[in-house]
Amino acid sequence: MIKRYSKPEMKELWSEQTKLDTWLAVEIAICEALNKTGEIPDDALAEIKRRADFELERVKEIEKEVKHDVIAFLTGVAEKVGPASRFIHLGVTSSDILDTALAIQMRKAAVLIEDQLRELAYVLKKRAVELKYTVMVGRSHGIHAEPTTCGLKMALWYDETNRNLKRLRSAKEIISYGQISGAVGTFANIAPLVEEYVCGKFDLKPAPVSTQIIQRDRHAEFLTTLAIISSSLEKFATEIRNLQRTDILEVEEYFSPGQKGSSAMPHKRNPITCEQIAGLSRVVRGNAVAALENIALWHERDITHSSVERVIIPDSTTLVHYQLTRLNDVIKNLIIYPERMMSNLNKTGGLVFSQQVLMTLVKKGSSREDAYKMVQRNAHTAWLEGKDFRDLLKNDSDVKRYLSEEDINSCFDLDYHLKNVDYILGKAGVY
Repeated sequence: MIKRYSKPEMKELWSEQTKLDTWLAVEIAICEALNKTGEIPDDALAEIKRRADFELERVKEIEKEVKHDVIAFLTGVAEKVGPASRFIHLGVTSSDILDTALAIQMRKAAVLIEDQLRELAYVLKKRAVELKYTVMVGRSHGIHAEPTTCGLKMALWYDETNRNLKRLRSAKEIISYGQISGAVGTFANIAPLVEEYVCGKFDLKPAPVSTQIIQRDRHAEFLTTLAIISSSLEKFATEIRNLQRTDILEVEEYFSPGQKGSSAMPHKRNPITCEQIAGLSRVVRGNAVAALENIALWHERDITHSSVERVIIPDSTTLVHYQLTRLNDVIKNLIIYPERMMSNLNKTGGLVFSQQVLMTLVKKGSSREDAYKMVQRNAHTAWLEGKDFRDLLKNDSDVKRYLSEEDINSCFDLDYHLKNVDYILGKAGVY
């Protein structure tokens, strides 16, 4: 039993076997605590710990008759333990087991997700340094703006990933609460020290107040945190998808030997992993809404939350873990096309340097309004007629009143936009 319980890979963690293994571990811990209070004799505890087990198929068979999962489980365990089983589940209610076990599983899931988030932060940090001076055009509203670098884009994602790590760690603590407090949380039939013992054994804290259940705002915070993380991953993946478009093609998902992109068009190299990541985020966000709906329950408990959680908690933890694993691979192996980045930056004939021209005109004595008109006039001509922006400025009599040819040339210095890259990376914690 302990061996099965102690290996929490994400798929295994949410299996029926692991769930019931966790229930059994909680039940045995309760028996240990009751032994300390003198309510279970030493020989009975030894018998329970030696023989406690179950067969999953047998539990399912019993459940078909009794229509209650915990009772079916307890009956299956009792068949293995024998007479000493009368001490199992003494003074507690089903939700004491269900909610405490679920907290254990959620905490383990959070640890697995945290591992992948840390890996993503590491990968982004490494690539931010590698690509810090790899120049590309910035885009706002989908339109060319000013130059930036691919490394700064990675640093932005690194910073956001660190925020998500903090969110996850906080949410992990919020759901790391157990309860062993009886039918309506009053400890009428079980001593509070049992709860303290059990929670301490599984790295949980006792819920300060509970009803028959642990309150579902905790679970909602965990699920909404997963939704934020998933949405960040969609954001990163969507940017990669956009940058891989044929007409941009500044980055590309690694395309392995033998991989095929289309059943009809052999030339296709599609960003399928990033598309999967983006699509799955919709499921995770939808699950977060369901978790919020679970907060409001009748009186001390109903079970409207229960069936929902059997779907949304395993699904969301598994999906976010999967998204992180796949995106880590994408970022590690992302193909970068610096020449294409520079080609795209130059597509507008220097228009991306318009603000430098504007500022230089103002510094040289022009009013800002007049300077804006001069720059915009030439920029629109360059755009609409396909002319070189710098040449137009050099031949504009109004501009020449303020700027020499050397002044104009200095406005098109790419290094001007890179002077604070190291400062930004330092501020983001990359260094």
